[in-house]
Amino acid sequence: MFRFANPEILYALVLIPALWLFFLANRKSRKKKLNEFGDPELVKGLMPDVSPMRPVWKYNLLLFSLFVLIFVLARPQFGSKLQTVKRKGVEIVIALDVSNSMLAQDIKPNRLERAKQAISKLLDKLHDDKIGLIVFAGDAYTQLPVTTDYVSAKMFLSTINTNSVPVQGTAIGKAIELGIKSFGPETGAGRAIIVITDGENHEDDAVAAAKKAKEDGIVVYTIGMGLEQGAPIPVPGTNDFRKDREGNVVVSKLDMNMLQEIARAGGGEPIRASNGNVGLNRLYDDINQLDKAEMESRVYSDYEEQFDWLAWIVLVVLFFEIFILERKSRLFSGINLFKEDKRQKTQE
Repeated sequence: MFRFANPEILYALVLIPALWLFFLANRKSRKKKLNEFGDPELVKGLMPDVSPMRPVWKYNLLLFSLFVLIFVLARPQFGSKLQTVKRKGVEIVIALDVSNSMLAQDIKPNRLERAKQAISKLLDKLHDDKIGLIVFAGDAYTQLPVTTDYVSAKMFLSTINTNSVPVQGTAIGKAIELGIKSFGPETGAGRAIIVITDGENHEDDAVAAAKKAKEDGIVVYTIGMGLEQGAPIPVPGTNDFRKDREGNVVVSKLDMNMLQEIARAGGGEPIRASNGNVGLNRLYDDINQLDKAEMESRVYSDYEEQFDWLAWIVLVVLFFEIFILERKSRLFSGINLFKEDKRQKTQE
């Protein structure tokens, strides 16, 4: 099992392209100023010791060192010991609607992205509970089996989009049925399915599926993503909106009545999301009141640091960078690493 102990440090990688663009802009500015003095070839003859490529090599080596150093600070680790641990918690399956209507922007930035952000924050709160992810549109698929591996859950969550399910539609019933099958053998732990959708169900009997879940001891909660006045559905990659066969813009509206029926049938609670609050944290507080049971899970308990060999790379690169002078050196005047071969240029 590979992980970064400090993954937030990796955000610093955005400095690399920013610093490189700054360097290019600075070189362009200096070249422009030199050209103001006169003919570039004449100016070059006045500065025989100036090397145009050595500063580039030095800067590239420094950027590479910074790149590797960021990974060092993020502390890459490999799990070295897998063991079975017992925890007390509940089991949760989140069924996320990925149909095209979830791209509507009445909930900012859009319904789907806002739901993913809320799920990510929920994962940060979990400790001893198990969680699984299901995506659904016209059909339902397991994105992540029920697990305590929250790192993997976040990784799979980040890949979810409206292309995750090839069949369009909104089959809430299929999602609930798949959620029921996703739980393992009965452990006595409280079980819940959280359906996050805009509620426009046209495919199956979601209420019957919720009743079946309740009979199996599983509570079904619903979160309605969207506003009742609705919003048009953007077409990805364009500034246009989806239209019906008559050419009218399709407006997707939240069907909260449907979600209330599903939640009541499943013994849970319906929540209406807003731009300020999706409602997952509130639901988790309710789910946390369910019976907890001791559950076994296999986790990596020991991790070995892997940053030492990366640190050696940084030291070696910086060592060589010291010996690359920005100006030509008489000591190394016979070594032409940073300029073209004149004989080759003459032949061309």
